[in-house]
Amino acid sequence: MTETPIMDRLVARTVERHRPLSVHFDLTYRCNEKCVHCYLDHEDHGEMTAAEVCGALDQLAEAGTLFLTFSGGEIFLRTDFFQILEHARKLHFDLSLKTNALLITPARATRLRALGVRRVQISIYSDDPSVHDAITLAPGSFQRSLAAIPVLKEHGIVVKIACPLMRQNLLAYRGVMALAERLGVPYTFDMTITPMMDGGLGVLEHRVSGADLLPVLQDPALRPSRPDPTAACTSSEPVLGSVTSSGIESTAYHDIPCSAGHNSCYVSPYGDVYPCIQMPLAAGNLRSQRFADIWDGSGELARVRAVRESELPICSVCPIRQYCERCPGLALMEGGDLLGAYGRACDLAEHKARLAGVDNPISTWHERGIGKGLANGACFNGGRASLLTEAVLPPQET
Repeated sequence: MTETPIMDRLVARTVERHRPLSVHFDLTYRCNEKCVHCYLDHEDHGEMTAAEVCGALDQLAEAGTLFLTFSGGEIFLRTDFFQILEHARKLHFDLSLKTNALLITPARATRLRALGVRRVQISIYSDDPSVHDAITLAPGSFQRSLAAIPVLKEHGIVVKIACPLMRQNLLAYRGVMALAERLGVPYTFDMTITPMMDGGLGVLEHRVSGADLLPVLQDPALRPSRPDPTAACTSSEPVLGSVTSSGIESTAYHDIPCSAGHNSCYVSPYGDVYPCIQMPLAAGNLRSQRFADIWDGSGELARVRAVRESELPICSVCPIRQYCERCPGLALMEGGDLLGAYGRACDLAEHKARLAGVDNPISTWHERGIGKGLANGACFNGGRASLLTEAVLPPQET
């Protein structure tokens, strides 16, 4: 979503009224790539049928959802994908897709355009085919993904390149920038490599250390991922690139960690509803509950909505909080506490503060030695489908 005064007012109103403005809906976890950093279990454990998905879309539309993103896994592996997309079109969602684009053809691009798809985000890991293919473990995937971009553009669909940064491709980020600029498409770099959906931390071995990310953090071509709410926008030139660690959030989110559970949520291929794909807190399931009942009545969502940045026990008193992009979901997965700090965010905040000229920046988490000798994720074992204990979550008012 592009942040404009009108959009900012819409976001603020939906946050205030707890309306699900934006929903990320994974249609499958199956994939024709096997990316080394992926957090998904690619086996099919009983995906919702097209009828079930369409029924869920009806409920999302009724609840007020406007922005709908279909993702996976690889969405085009579902033989009923266009049936689902046709139903979504009838409900007048603003439609975006996330795909590796290996299965994009001119005929499919034509159908996507006819069904009102506004934007397609494609993962490109390097401008070097060997580096990209070594990450996807799918020979020839770079050329096939790249070939889809002009096809989609020719059909009037906005294309965006997304590039998660990891050990295997960190040095290629400049090449991806140049590639995107040659193609005339925007790009974003994501510094977040997340734990597996079952809570497993093995994929974090691919994560780049904060110190090694310094060249990216210092690159003047990449704008900060969090906008300065006091800065006036004086340029009409579009921003082609950005770097994020946990996502771009609107300035309308006052004193809350992010949009998760307030005006956005995530739906899995099995009908599970979560505040966010990075927040492993199951609120309900659409196969046994209506979305409105989950959204309005879930105790888990109520507890997430009760969290306030100003009341976080560690982060609210941190002297370098303004440089931090703490994600509550990653705080839960990596630190075991929805309200707590965690090493990755603190490390990055210290590096960013140092780049901004802060002398010897130390986060409160490090100053108190909270993480000393504690393995990330040691407090969280349940995975995304598990409910959490009272000790992890703020108390629910009665």
